[in-house]
Amino acid sequence: MKKSIYTSALALLLTSTLVTSCDDFLEETNRQAISIPSSRENEESFLQLVNYIYEITRDNTTRYAPDMLYVLEDLGTDIVTRASPLTGVDAINDYVDMNASNYVMQVYWANQYKQIAAANTLLANADLIDDVEENLKTRGVGEAKFFRAWSYFNLVENFGGVPVVTEPITTAQSDFTRAEEHEVYELIVSDLNDAINAVDENPEEFGRVSKDAARHLLSKVLLTRGYKSFAASDDYTGAISLAETVIANHPLEPTFADVVDMENQRNDEVIFSFLFGSESSSVGWGNTKHLLYKFEYFNYPGLARGTLYQNGIGRMPTPYFFNMFEDEDTRNEETLRYVMYADVAEEGLEVGDTAIYFPKTAWSQERIDSKPYAVINPDQYLVNDGVTNVHWPMFKKFEDPGAPFVYANERALGDRDMIMMRGAEAYLIAAEAALQNNNAGAAANYLNAVRSRAGITTPLTAGDVDLALILDERARELIGEINRWMDLKRTGTLLSRVLEYNPHAALNSAIAEKHHLRPIPQAEIDASGKTISQNPDY
Repeated sequence: MKKSIYTSALALLLTSTLVTSCDDFLEETNRQAISIPSSRENEESFLQLVNYIYEITRDNTTRYAPDMLYVLEDLGTDIVTRASPLTGVDAINDYVDMNASNYVMQVYWANQYKQIAAANTLLANADLIDDVEENLKTRGVGEAKFFRAWSYFNLVENFGGVPVVTEPITTAQSDFTRAEEHEVYELIVSDLNDAINAVDENPEEFGRVSKDAARHLLSKVLLTRGYKSFAASDDYTGAISLAETVIANHPLEPTFADVVDMENQRNDEVIFSFLFGSESSSVGWGNTKHLLYKFEYFNYPGLARGTLYQNGIGRMPTPYFFNMFEDEDTRNEETLRYVMYADVAEEGLEVGDTAIYFPKTAWSQERIDSKPYAVINPDQYLVNDGVTNVHWPMFKKFEDPGAPFVYANERALGDRDMIMMRGAEAYLIAAEAALQNNNAGAAANYLNAVRSRAGITTPLTAGDVDLALILDERARELIGEINRWMDLKRTGTLLSRVLEYNPHAALNSAIAEKHHLRPIPQAEIDASGKTISQNPDY
């Protein structure tokens, strides 16, 4: 704990960043090296402290580290598994030998506390900086509390009760102890209520935290707390009320194609995004979402390592996910690429010819043999075909044409906005809260709005709605956008759905009750002198 909280807090006390803005959106540009004493001289330095929080949170959300990128969000769930044949073991996906020394746990823990330290530094110095206009100060404090709450929400759901640090750490300190889970939630809810009261309703700069961003996060927090033993009696109704306000302000785009259209990224449905842009001063590491759920397609004839399809990062959707879409659901074609076209002339293929085709229903071997291109049936996604170990309809939902083909530890340089919150999830949060509040009819209405936008013409009725249906709907609409592991943990379905739908995890059958929490990183326990305790059975 000493390392991850003290070191990051000290760094923030010694340096901050300056972010310049233009008229239409927030530029997250890093210009470092201003001391806290110097930064207390004017309003611009206050903005540096505020925008450093954006900078570090965006970086921690997007930056690639080996075996790290998004793995605690979707890997080892019902809809995402490791990209390998049905052999071997894995700590995160298969829950085999998940332990306190797993590197990913340390990185995730440290990143969240770096964000908390950045927020705490702003909050501790807000009243000490000269000549800050009061409205700007109020807004900045609200933004800091929003991001601090977000980090603590990630920590408490992954690890349970964690040390609560609300002040900058200015001296070496190691005797941290874990707060009770309900105490962490109390801070989260308090911070988000403060943020709602402080930030702008409609920020002038796209990319800044709005009241609706704070409402949306609070609605998810209340929904999650509603399942717990320490839930407040009005958690579900509170979640619904907040979600309805967000829905009113962020109506659904007309089609799902409009949602994923790169030329339509800043639309009314978007509640909060991390921004990148193509300029080297603002893109940073770059958006990495376009790397999700892709295999080594370039080993097939007619396909090359280029800027159209890009590289992948070693995870794939499960067979369950591929079978999840109804025939009329337009999200299927907008999410998955069933045809890959040649981008080089090779082995009888011309540029633009079909290079790989993934039929939704199996073709006969005779029909496959009649084609000059590769045909991969649904039951062959996890079977080595002599070209690649695994292969599947790649994701096009997050595609970023022109982004470079990169490998691990190289800057991804994706310039697409990373949408973190949008109106469709507000409908799905309201639906789940309504179901938990014994109002399946209202839940059906919220779900029908999202499903209708996807082209599904048969409406649901109250009798159709259960938790499994809502989880499936969240998967179809939000895969790759939200934390699926937290969805399954929240709803008490982690063990059952992983064992039923994740083929690698089912093969090893190692997931157990203890895996509802991650192990506290051993380095943090050791640094604390063991005042931080480990989660049970690790």
